[in-house]
Amino acid sequence: MLFKTNSFTRLLLLGASLLALGVMSQGAYAHGMSEADKLAIIEGGNLRYMWLGATHMLSGYDHLLFVFGIIFFLNTFRDIAKYVTAFTLGHSVTLIYATFNGIQLNYFVIDAVIGLSVCYIAFANIDGFRKYLNITPPNMMLMIIGLGLIHGFGLSTRLQELPLSTDSLLLNIISFNAGIELGQISALAVMLLLITAWRKSNAFQTFSLVTNYGLILAGGLLFLMQMHGYSHTSNPEEFAGTKDSMAVNTMTKEPSQNISAGKLVALENRPNELQQTQWKDSISIVIPARDDKEYKLYLANGSTLEYTWETDGANLFYDFHGEPAGDKTGYFKSYKKSTDSQAEGLLTTVFSGTHGWYWKNKTSSPVTITLKTTGDYKRLDLENEVTQAKTIKESNTSNYDAINNTIHNTVHDNID
Repeated sequence: MLFKTNSFTRLLLLGASLLALGVMSQGAYAHGMSEADKLAIIEGGNLRYMWLGATHMLSGYDHLLFVFGIIFFLNTFRDIAKYVTAFTLGHSVTLIYATFNGIQLNYFVIDAVIGLSVCYIAFANIDGFRKYLNITPPNMMLMIIGLGLIHGFGLSTRLQELPLSTDSLLLNIISFNAGIELGQISALAVMLLLITAWRKSNAFQTFSLVTNYGLILAGGLLFLMQMHGYSHTSNPEEFAGTKDSMAVNTMTKEPSQNISAGKLVALENRPNELQQTQWKDSISIVIPARDDKEYKLYLANGSTLEYTWETDGANLFYDFHGEPAGDKTGYFKSYKKSTDSQAEGLLTTVFSGTHGWYWKNKTSSPVTITLKTTGDYKRLDLENEVTQAKTIKESNTSNYDAINNTIHNTVHDNID
């Protein structure tokens, strides 16, 4: 053996600890974007998308660990270029296709599989299939392409959390993907320099074994963390916002000082009773493709609202919330947010203000919602229609008076 068992054990624990520390320091969510990044990608152009793609890749430790595993035991630049290109093509295809077509998967599951992909590539590096399983390893090129497709789903799922521009959607996605590739190339350059220099050392084989066992441990930790997150929710959007029970202003992060959030009555599902409810209103709402819309009712303090809504088939992300009348801090109370094709319930308010739904359609087709409500409320859409009709009537009256005055003046001038 090239090293003593005790020395190898110490090196293994050291390498694994460093890798695990790197994973843990980044948090459990490998593809997370900060609020500043989200605001920048909403307001920025294609160069901003490219920049965010590059920085996102460089901070995506799971992707970097996987790429590091790919190049670790490849000796020639030709082999490295071939396998890295296969991985790039794989994740580019699913990133572009899934985002453009609004295909979403639970990102905890995707990140868990990505963690396993790190384990897989490291296990293949140590020739684990022959040593421990006594089988011929699968075709590495096909596996790299397949795992690249999975990584692309991970990137796409996170990218779709943002309200992407419908006018230049494809170009924005391509720009983001180009940034991903620039970040990957930058990381690869550093990795190749380190690996090339280390290969000349007599201790490289020891280092390689320690590192790949460490990659297996790091990938396993990532898998466990993501499955822990998945076990807490079946709806990824529940993790997108604050975990605090009090809603906050998304820009200032300051809750309203005038509202006691603890008095709000939570939504209760009562399907048997709701089926027998005599609905006061039935409203049809169309959400355009890749767009969003709000519908609000005004309820006084202590009022109740019963409701049920369903789409014509597609699942929509929704947020049922309320905003106090006269509040200027941007405060809102979110009662329930999820992704579904229908919802129903009962709300009793503790403040006067607007209450209603925000829906986001991430599909490529319009979605029609049928909303049925009953309770003590005012429909703001009807008030808006009355206001608009009144404005049109006043405008028409003014035009009619102006025409009459013109005719009167013309006739009067002719008589004179």
